[in-house]
Amino acid sequence: MTISGKAYIAGAFEHPTRHAPDKTVAQLHAEVALGALQDAGLTRQDVDGYFCSGDAPGPGPASMAEYMNLKLRHADYTEVGGASYALLVGHAAEAIAAGKCDVALITLAGRPRSEGMATGTAPRPRDPNQPEAPWEASYAITTANGYAMCAMRHMHQYGTTGAQLAWVKVAASHHAQHNPHAMLPEVVTVEEVLASPMIADPLHRLDCCVISDGGGALVVVRPEIAKTLKRPPVKIIGTGEAVKHLTAGTFDLTTSAAARSGPIAFAEAGITPADIKYASIYDSFTITVIIQIEDLGFCAKGAGGKFVADGNLISGTGKLPFNTDGGGLCNNHPANRGSMTKVIEAVRQLRGEAHPAVQVKNCDLALAHGTGFQLATRHGAATVIMERE
Repeated sequence: MTISGKAYIAGAFEHPTRHAPDKTVAQLHAEVALGALQDAGLTRQDVDGYFCSGDAPGPGPASMAEYMNLKLRHADYTEVGGASYALLVGHAAEAIAAGKCDVALITLAGRPRSEGMATGTAPRPRDPNQPEAPWEASYAITTANGYAMCAMRHMHQYGTTGAQLAWVKVAASHHAQHNPHAMLPEVVTVEEVLASPMIADPLHRLDCCVISDGGGALVVVRPEIAKTLKRPPVKIIGTGEAVKHLTAGTFDLTTSAAARSGPIAFAEAGITPADIKYASIYDSFTITVIIQIEDLGFCAKGAGGKFVADGNLISGTGKLPFNTDGGGLCNNHPANRGSMTKVIEAVRQLRGEAHPAVQVKNCDLALAHGTGFQLATRHGAATVIMERE
């Protein structure tokens, strides 16, 4: 089933908090839901489809549907880590195209900062029933050192440098300075990134994303409903999802699942990477961005380091403006669900509602992409391509 043009993003909202010790996760979900519905000009009573992931209390949609008193005829709970919410945008569009619902609400929320989670630097508890657990648990891989392996291999294989990695952070910081809610609003230099403490060689502290509370929500609707609303319509024209794993030992550390999800989305949209005016790229680490830019086709494999250098990701001067809200590297990273905020900023760009200092001129085509779980072992990817109507 092709979904191109069969669903529109009508509402988008990002929670302004970055620290919410006085709120529950369920409360944050409800607050972002209300914000997105108000942005769309709709109400809770209009919602007949609800989509969430592992951050939603429950687990699954039942508890949150009760908490928000939603009357549903379709629900979806899909967990793919940081790719979950870009993937759920595609699932919502598919459900609407299939007639399963008319107004789909997608919510994300988390409190890792308030809960003191050592996200990325401590081994995650493993379910002993996971098939890989007996072989990997004893090595205690963390998110940071797993991504560091990918970065080290990319350097060895393609000559990528620490300075090139740092340019990703520099670009994000240039954008974050205009975001009043960003956790790290100060502009940094390549030298400052390289001088920050080493976390997992070759990744420095400033190569790593922030940890925040917060959340966001989206409302996806049928075209007929979108036409009745006052907000600028954003059409979903292509989506793709993929899973990558160790493939029985023939694993490539420098290629991500974006190499499969991206082409699927571009084929459905009927465009090429060269047509994209703005890209929201999941930025758990600086190396994540470089690998995804390559795999999505914005440059040749191995050329990502050179592509991002010298400010080429900075809006107004660069080849590919990215993460104009400051991204996960500078703005926020509520739980392990970075792709929600990626879609929200892409919607802002297409509506012409990004900060004037970072708004991309004539932004009519945008991409949002997320990667979830561990880039160095097994992970999912989701790509969404949107068009300004």
